[in-house]
Amino acid sequence: MTAEQAIRVLVVEDDPVAADAHMMYVGRVPGFVAVGKAHTGAEARRALERTPVDLLLLDLHLPDVHGLQLARSLRAAGHQADVIAVTSARDLAVVREGVSLGVVQYVLKPFTFATLRDRLVRYAEFHAAVGEASGQDEVDRALGALRAPGPAALPKGLSAPTLERVTGAVRDAGEGLTAAGVAEAVGISRITARRYLEHLVEAGRTGMTSCGRTSSWRGDGCPVNVG
Repeated sequence: MTAEQAIRVLVVEDDPVAADAHMMYVGRVPGFVAVGKAHTGAEARRALERTPVDLLLLDLHLPDVHGLQLARSLRAAGHQADVIAVTSARDLAVVREGVSLGVVQYVLKPFTFATLRDRLVRYAEFHAAVGEASGQDEVDRALGALRAPGPAALPKGLSAPTLERVTGAVRDAGEGLTAAGVAEAVGISRITARRYLEHLVEAGRTGMTSCGRTSSWRGDGCPVNVG
């Protein structure tokens, strides 16, 4: 896919650090290009006047306007970009309202690169299918691309409840937590903790450190970062 064919994304996020991270995430997904960022609704409007955009990665809680109000005003002004909404809210009413405003996906904060990558890949399938749709079956397949697949099976010996506790321990501790620290926090052995950490890396849910390969996670070193 050429640069001209890539799906153009505008990141709208009031937190500068988060905006930079989201732009980096978008740039890591083949077929997508982050064409700019905006920290307010007003900046987003100005950016859209300058640059054609296919998709908004839109934080709903902006300092000058709610994200859904911004989406509504953009629709009224003739902008047709789709929206992936970024929010910490678990409000079903917000989700329902967003459907009518071009919100095709929701990403709940905090999220990892793997989560956003999944949403973007499914959006790309939807985007391509809509462009080729000529009948009901094609439209149904396009909409089906946006639906989340069933949860992937965990490797043998790993359990979902323990994985959730390990993920929480890593996130709560931030940088510098070792496999030994995870084991102590969760109440499991170091070897078991390392297996869960290696699974998180393979799933794209943690970041690598200077220790290098995942097999380097020892009980006495190699800090863990959440990505």
